[in-house]
Amino acid sequence: MEKKTPLYDSHVALGAKMVEFGGFLMPVQYPSGILAEHMAVREKAGLFDVSHMGELVFHGEDALANIQHLVTTDISKMQNGDMRYGMFCNDEGGVVDDLIVYRMEADDYLIVVNAGNRDKDAAWVEAHLSGHPGYHDAGNEFGQIAIQGPVSKEIMTKLCEESALPEKYYSFTKATLTWNGRSAETYVSRSGYTGSFGYEILCKAEDTVWLWDTLLDAGKDFGLIPCGLGARDTLRLEAAMPLYGHELTDNITPKMAGLPCKLDGKNFIGHDALVKLGAPEVKRVGLKGVGRGIVREHCDLYSAPDGEKIGWTSSGTFAPYLGCCVAMGYVPVEDAEVGKHVYADVRGRKVEMEIVPTPFYKR
Repeated sequence: MEKKTPLYDSHVALGAKMVEFGGFLMPVQYPSGILAEHMAVREKAGLFDVSHMGELVFHGEDALANIQHLVTTDISKMQNGDMRYGMFCNDEGGVVDDLIVYRMEADDYLIVVNAGNRDKDAAWVEAHLSGHPGYHDAGNEFGQIAIQGPVSKEIMTKLCEESALPEKYYSFTKATLTWNGRSAETYVSRSGYTGSFGYEILCKAEDTVWLWDTLLDAGKDFGLIPCGLGARDTLRLEAAMPLYGHELTDNITPKMAGLPCKLDGKNFIGHDALVKLGAPEVKRVGLKGVGRGIVREHCDLYSAPDGEKIGWTSSGTFAPYLGCCVAMGYVPVEDAEVGKHVYADVRGRKVEMEIVPTPFYKR
């Protein structure tokens, strides 16, 4: 049976089209439509329910050592309020999941993992713990809401002082948000999955509905609208952000994906395999449509219309803000030159694509 976030009834009341995603019933779009939602995030602001994401808590004297062993990124120099992007890897160097580490306090960390991998990640972590890390799966204790778009700060400062908000990208603050006489304790981070300026807010599960309604109320004069998974995907693709199950899998290594992975001075699960593998033979590239047609995931890539197969696409869509088709995919390193043209097989028709720098969209 599909699970529901604390905001399920709110989405239904707003007329959202609900679909299963990562084991949860989630809004794919609202009556405004994916295009309007996408453009709101690029030009004004959009509100996303991301309460389906998982949260894993580590605390105590062995917390740091365990996370260092589990995660590709080095967290030894993190300070309170810092965030780090990283991955869990399997013994062969493939990616179990990508994640974000929050340092709450000394010996107190929170790891946010992908919704579809919540149970898998929790089991994987539990199987690799040592010592006394004070670990527990806190996924049902939190709600999480993302407000994304250029006027996000103006909306947030209706609920708190600007000084209470994080300034640096990938940092967070503990902020009390207040509206109409009620308050909620939250963690507000300067982060997101859209490529636009914005914040992600962690709150207690019981405060999630209040926070959602409050943000919609505070943002109504700024053009803030609720957004679903459809816009979240087109936005992250314009920003060339990887999605687990597409750009990342158990068989794709961080090096293949072009993502940070510290191999010097730090050991973690999968480290030795990655060292042995050496430089990857294939790499992730950005692709922009030249010919007519929309390229999606799982399209074979060819060197020429009648040439040999050289790779595949991992994600693709029409990018509303850019007005063209964009995709990501994997090709041999020797074929990954910016400016090179390749051809995607879309149901038997070859669509011409150009390898371009990423991200496609930069604010």
